[in-house]
Amino acid sequence: MKLTVEHVTRYTWDVPVRGVVQSHRLTPAVFEGQRVLDWEVTVSDGIRGGRFRDGSGTQIQSWAVQGPVSEVVVSVKGRVETQDLAGVLRGHRESLSPLVWLRDTAPTRADVALHKLAQSVEAPDPLNLAHGLAAAVAEAIAYQPGVTTARTTAAEALSLGAGVCQDHAHALISVARLRDLPARYVNGYLQATDDGSPHEAMHAWAEIWIESLGWVGFDAANRCCPDERYIRLGCGYDAPDAAPIRGIARSMGREDMDVRVQVGSAQQ
Repeated sequence: MKLTVEHVTRYTWDVPVRGVVQSHRLTPAVFEGQRVLDWEVTVSDGIRGGRFRDGSGTQIQSWAVQGPVSEVVVSVKGRVETQDLAGVLRGHRESLSPLVWLRDTAPTRADVALHKLAQSVEAPDPLNLAHGLAAAVAEAIAYQPGVTTARTTAAEALSLGAGVCQDHAHALISVARLRDLPARYVNGYLQATDDGSPHEAMHAWAEIWIESLGWVGFDAANRCCPDERYIRLGCGYDAPDAAPIRGIARSMGREDMDVRVQVGSAQQ
């Protein structure tokens, strides 16, 4: 399947900033399930800095903008050819031990309710356990935009019984780690409309380490494993750690951000 992506993030400030520094995780991962046909990331008035691949295999690019500026626009445009590997991250190069992904973080820290949810699933092997945990999270947290925020934790989302893909991913990571399954947060894109028409589609899901298979993706929000509709960017311990754009601006003013994402089917 060939997918097109147009992703624009616009930052504005009510007082001009003296400078902006960012690190981007906006380059599609390299593995057997996807191949980049063309891909371009631009930053208005930006100066491209260093580029490297971290231990998880995520490609990170730094940018700087010299002020004074009142607006910075980050634009992503490209085409990716994908295939369905049943969620298995086959052929992905990384150097970290899976055990590092057992580490607890604030967004995924478990409370009593998450402990109970983690122990509610019985399974004969790790793969079935991971599927069972993903299903349990999907049942416990209904997909409902506007209920949670970017700072909502897995415990808070479970208490509310509602959230978005970020909350499903955090909760699944939490319960997986409680069952001694390494788990991590993944950012990417999802082409979700039946007719292939463009739509807003920045998405997140979890990956769980299965000894016999390696990393396997689980999208509890959509009750499935990532397939040819998904484009994988990078991963981290949680949403803040895996954020596609991270940075600081030298300003005392108010910052506003507008994000527009469209993913469609490529014609060629």
